[in-house]
Amino acid sequence: MLPPTGSLMTLRSTATLALLCLLLGTHDHALRAQQVIEVTGQDRHLDTAFEEVFRVGTLDGEPWEMFGTVRTAAFDARGNLYVFDGSGGPTGRWTDVRVLVFDSSGEFVHGFGSAGQGPGEFNVPMAMTVLRDGTSVISDIGHRAYQLFDESGAFVRAVRVGPAELSILYASALHPDPRGSGVYALPTRAGPAMGRAPADSRPVLRLDLGSDALNVDTVAKGWLPPPPVTADGEVEGVVVQGRRVTYAELGMGQTMIFEPEVLTGVLPDGRVVFSDSSGYALKVTGDGDPGVTHIITRPLDPEPVTPAIERAEMERRDSLRAALGAPAAGQRMLQLPGSDGTPQTVTIDLPEPAFYPELSVIHALATTWDGHIWVQRRGPWPDSEGPIDVLTADGDYIGTFPTGTPGRPAAFGPEGLVAFIELDELDVATVIVRRLPAALR
Repeated sequence: MLPPTGSLMTLRSTATLALLCLLLGTHDHALRAQQVIEVTGQDRHLDTAFEEVFRVGTLDGEPWEMFGTVRTAAFDARGNLYVFDGSGGPTGRWTDVRVLVFDSSGEFVHGFGSAGQGPGEFNVPMAMTVLRDGTSVISDIGHRAYQLFDESGAFVRAVRVGPAELSILYASALHPDPRGSGVYALPTRAGPAMGRAPADSRPVLRLDLGSDALNVDTVAKGWLPPPPVTADGEVEGVVVQGRRVTYAELGMGQTMIFEPEVLTGVLPDGRVVFSDSSGYALKVTGDGDPGVTHIITRPLDPEPVTPAIERAEMERRDSLRAALGAPAAGQRMLQLPGSDGTPQTVTIDLPEPAFYPELSVIHALATTWDGHIWVQRRGPWPDSEGPIDVLTADGDYIGTFPTGTPGRPAAFGPEGLVAFIELDELDVATVIVRRLPAALR
């Protein structure tokens, strides 16, 4: 799958061996009992004629129906729709955030949330979700806490996050535990990490929010791609404070462009389904155990990253930086601990970016209220959206929605409710709630 070429030979060989070991169960005794379920490679198209239940959002109307930027949506067990609306810059952090709640027929119920530094106010909120009992959970970077609100929008408590867990707060998405009292998150690699032990995986974490103290459990371990290497076999990195360090040590996120992400979904019983490689492989964990019980695959191969793709991606990034007034691609400013332990800002010169050798097959992953898995494949361009496969957690293939029909849902709810966020030609957002047929729930 990863033929060795040029300076990425070590990466490609290592990635190939890791993937083969993972699928065949030869690199770890605990993985040898895994079952590999291969689904057909032939798509069977699904009908997209879903019943529309209601829609909210308009260009001109009441304050509660004129959205700014709808970042996501969620449902509770009664079918109430929660719309997370606000605005934000290129960092992805939200400002002017509010939560708007609509009942199962689309009637406005109430809204809550305002910017500020007090309890229950939002101070750089990062991600939001809703538990089935109607508890809203907001990760708030400014407060260094997860803030909880009850179904009426009243502030309940803040669960503080210690220095060692700060990277968890930067997770761009939270997944509610269907059983209650917790959420799932994938901690980001952003933020300085010099001096910490090198990571051996990309963990999926369950955060217990049932008390004022945050309790964290690892529920899955995603594969950690090896760092890029130079032509002479040296690990790619930069010199900071007199020593060579890797991107991972600096906490700079992905070490390679197009590096496969860890994509996650949570099943009704709390098990996790995740994808962590460039291939089509969905890994399902056991009940209360981070070990993988089975892997669902389709015979769909990743696309090699060609020089033409690399050039196009660099041009796209240069254009984006120019539009945002961002600094040059070859430099990065970081906050790192100084010799006396106090933070200091340093500017580092970055080497030429490395590219992962393949474009991942899977673009996005979600699980429905009743436990089906929706897998969106990558489209013709590196970051484009392709067709969506629907499968069961046991590996039964239901079918595939062609590209763009119906699009990727923002949220799944009870009794087949599903929410889509659509933008018109003026970028005005509308949230459309439809109902899925039983076979797709």
